[in-house]
Amino acid sequence: MKTRTLGSLSVSVVGLGCNNFGMRCDQAATQLVVDAALDSGINFFDTADIYGGTKSEVFLGQALGKRRSEVLIATKFGIKIDDDRPGGARPEYIVQACNDSLQRLGTDYIDLYQIHRPDDTVPIDETLGALRELVAQGKVRELGCSNFSVAQLRAAAETPGPRFVSVQNEYSLFQRQPETDGVLAECGATQTGLLPYFPLASGMLTGKYRKGQPLPEGTRINAESRWLSEEALEKVEALLAFAESRNHSLLELAFAWLLAKPAVSSVIAGATKPEQVKANASIASWEITTSTLATIDKLLS
Repeated sequence: MKTRTLGSLSVSVVGLGCNNFGMRCDQAATQLVVDAALDSGINFFDTADIYGGTKSEVFLGQALGKRRSEVLIATKFGIKIDDDRPGGARPEYIVQACNDSLQRLGTDYIDLYQIHRPDDTVPIDETLGALRELVAQGKVRELGCSNFSVAQLRAAAETPGPRFVSVQNEYSLFQRQPETDGVLAECGATQTGLLPYFPLASGMLTGKYRKGQPLPEGTRINAESRWLSEEALEKVEALLAFAESRNHSLLELAFAWLLAKPAVSSVIAGATKPEQVKANASIASWEITTSTLATIDKLLS
């Protein structure tokens, strides 16, 4: 498994999203998925305090056990959990949220601590002041953010001290907002790692949804999904044909296209079964050229 730099961290180019833990995966299923990730060379695990109603962090920590030191854990705070944990980015809440996450994860440090979404009610320097104190205390190694705009990234960068080394925004072949809103370019210019979420567009880029075919049984996507349009399905067919003509799968294309962007540090994908993790981990070897990227853009235009 190749790695890329994220601040002081060296993260596997394929990461494991842990949003299914505590929701679609119980502790036993979580253990199988985590073990498969470790065996496949994945060292980057992304979770959040809100995932699984706080159970994701618990299940992940228990599944890692004594192998905690072998991996990099990224977690997030900021979305309301309940009335006692209202979310947001006020300094006192950040301290509480971090301590709670440390306890649930069963560790004394978090490798990448991320604010889940901006909080416009709190000055960014106050938020970063609390986060930097956690770094000084050794509870957090690096800082990250999620769903931030270019303006918000720049405002954060203007405050002194440790900066955000990553931004986690939605990005895929089907959702290219980081290109149009300037976040991708900003990441490249400031050496901030982009961590795409929903890299497979809710499963549309796995190849299991095909034009003129019924939806697979047990699928989470439905006819009202933002993705299931005639245009999107036609694009799936075009991308699938393109990938297969080069002896690759659509899944491989989705990952390789993202990793062809230098600003992307790791592609984080969720999984509920070991075979899904192994498939994701094995597809990061296709290196797409600039000319191929241009061809793909024409297919999607």
